[in-house]
Amino acid sequence: MFRARARWWLLLLLVLVGGCRCGDDPNVGGASASFRPQQEVVDFGRVLEGTQARRSLTLVATGRASVTVDAVTDAPFFVVVSQIVVGGSGTGTVDILFSAGNTPVEGELVLTAGRTTTKVKLTGVGVRPLPCVPQGECRDSRFDLESGQCIESPLDDGASCIPSSRCQENGRCQAGVCVGQPRTCDDDNPCTVDSCSPTQGCVTANVACPVPSNPCKVGVCDRNEGCKEADVADFSPCGAVSCKAAQVCFSGTCRSVTPPDGFVCAPATPCQDEGTCSAGECVRPDAGDLEPDFSAELGGAPVAEDGGPVLLVDDGTVYVSVCGEDAGCWLAAYTESGLLRYESPYEDGGARTLLAVSDEGVVVLAPEALEAYAPRGVGELRWRTSLAFADAALDGGDGVPGTTGAGRVALTKEGDVLTYVTWSEDAGTEPLRSRLVLLSADAGVPLAMGPEEDGGGAARLAVDDTRGAYLYTPWDGRLAFTDQAPPEMSTDGGTLMAFGDASGDGGIASLSLETLDAGVPGGAPSLALASGRLLVGTRAFLDTDGGVLTALDWDAGTRTLSPLSEPVLMSPGGAAGHAFALSCDHTDGTPCVDAELRTVLRSFSSDDGHFFSEVDVLPSPVLPGVFHEAALLEQNTMGVLADAELLNGQRQAWLEWIAFGNKLNQCSLPGRVEVAGAVFAGDLLYVALRRDGVWWLESYPVGGRAESRGWPQRNASPAGTRLE
Repeated sequence: MFRARARWWLLLLLVLVGGCRCGDDPNVGGASASFRPQQEVVDFGRVLEGTQARRSLTLVATGRASVTVDAVTDAPFFVVVSQIVVGGSGTGTVDILFSAGNTPVEGELVLTAGRTTTKVKLTGVGVRPLPCVPQGECRDSRFDLESGQCIESPLDDGASCIPSSRCQENGRCQAGVCVGQPRTCDDDNPCTVDSCSPTQGCVTANVACPVPSNPCKVGVCDRNEGCKEADVADFSPCGAVSCKAAQVCFSGTCRSVTPPDGFVCAPATPCQDEGTCSAGECVRPDAGDLEPDFSAELGGAPVAEDGGPVLLVDDGTVYVSVCGEDAGCWLAAYTESGLLRYESPYEDGGARTLLAVSDEGVVVLAPEALEAYAPRGVGELRWRTSLAFADAALDGGDGVPGTTGAGRVALTKEGDVLTYVTWSEDAGTEPLRSRLVLLSADAGVPLAMGPEEDGGGAARLAVDDTRGAYLYTPWDGRLAFTDQAPPEMSTDGGTLMAFGDASGDGGIASLSLETLDAGVPGGAPSLALASGRLLVGTRAFLDTDGGVLTALDWDAGTRTLSPLSEPVLMSPGGAAGHAFALSCDHTDGTPCVDAELRTVLRSFSSDDGHFFSEVDVLPSPVLPGVFHEAALLEQNTMGVLADAELLNGQRQAWLEWIAFGNKLNQCSLPGRVEVAGAVFAGDLLYVALRRDGVWWLESYPVGGRAESRGWPQRNASPAGTRLE
């Protein structure tokens, strides 16, 4: 009995053992099934950020039976097919993807078949490509993954390209240069002036019709007839207006009338409704403060050369040079709505002062150099040019750097920089030397130079973009002219001529200065230009050929008038000039103290020099104050920014409107403020001011547009260039 049971248990054990499967898949001939990876590490190498790389891992069956392997990994690695069948005594493949970021990464590939688990290391380096920008036309720049650098190569001749100038189109590469066809900007409208800007492309402006001498006429352009005169609206002021008598236009004629009740005796302003006559008096509603369109904190104090611009405006952007206590100094650019475009630190952290701006760059005065910063983007430094323009320096000697500044730098319509530079032979001592220099807009390299001259100091430049440039040097009373000729290019692309005769000195042209017949000795450093008339040194009107000297009538009678050098303003038609002066009522020859000085505006006829009108521009008739800025506005009106010192020592600023010798209205800026500088541009007044210890850039509505012709503001046009 016992033996029978033993055989039964033995038989059962044999059956159980025979039914065991030690592999994962059915075997052949009793052989087990397993696998192994051929590699312990799968390295994807360097892979561009945002792209995927694919690698394959071979699995080898270690037995004669097939085996099914499960493959699992984690991001940024991925398995294409997660289950792989490896044939008996054969191989199988696991495909893995690496989705690259911008850093080195490691991971694991886990391979499992039954109770067998194997891990394979995964590595890869995500590489962020450099922004490869070609350094010249007809060049291609690509990022090389292995070296991590940009590699440039020339484009083939005939390849399409984008010309650097927007005045060309349909560019094709020729010998490494992008050559395009001239862009046609003519809109077939005789009432527009069509031109092309290398940076903006086609630019259109309305024809500036001559300004009629009759204040009741206006120049208009008709598409069929061209420029002609038309009547202004009836009741438009053509002279002084009060509720006792008013000079107004009727059917194109200026007439004096007795205004009835309800007659508009003062126009509306951004802070006050219009005034009307009542019983012979002009009754106005109460005025409030001007409300700023925007207010942006500057983060530091604005800096400017004495007498130079604090703010510049061009193409809807406001520029200001700012210095912080510990943060150094920088160029700041704001949109016309007050949004910060950029803050570009100066390389040495030192101060720079603004000079001029165009779509080619913002020109600033640095220590012993001129610099230009990009007007867009991040405001990067485009070029720096030393002011060492003495012949000794140009010949490789140790030249002494010169000086220049506000009024001695002007821009041509192409954006090239015309500057009058003065230096001394031995630093800081007499005698002084000077010369006129033309620098290129794009690189700041000299294009043309005038001869070295004896003397130097304050001077003023004015550019007529159709004729040339005028230079006034007050210390010797000279008014000179240099003809403006478009640069001629040599076959290798170098400049041979600009503003004068070509010279053989490295391709730099010579600037020839022609002294005009009439000089103006003893004048202030100021020069204004409009419609063929010059206002020189606040002393005289001259024709642009230097003839017909007409002295300004500054006879003050029982007062002493001391003309201010700037601003001087010319009406767009050149018929009138406007200048400011300090007025002292002392008649015994003793000087006035600051609190006794007043600032007056006089308007002069350019035909005979006599003054039309005079008005005190300070806001209060009894409080001392400071005049800051003025501009010609539409409809024979002038905008003036001035302040008054209050009895408690604080200051308050006002925007005033003046026409025909009458102060029409004034609006106060909010709060007690210290004004650093201002500029009128378009229909806004931009002001840099300090309120409660903080410096701000603010803009205020003017109620009319600043004139874009003639001289609408200090340092000329809204672009800060001295252009007619």
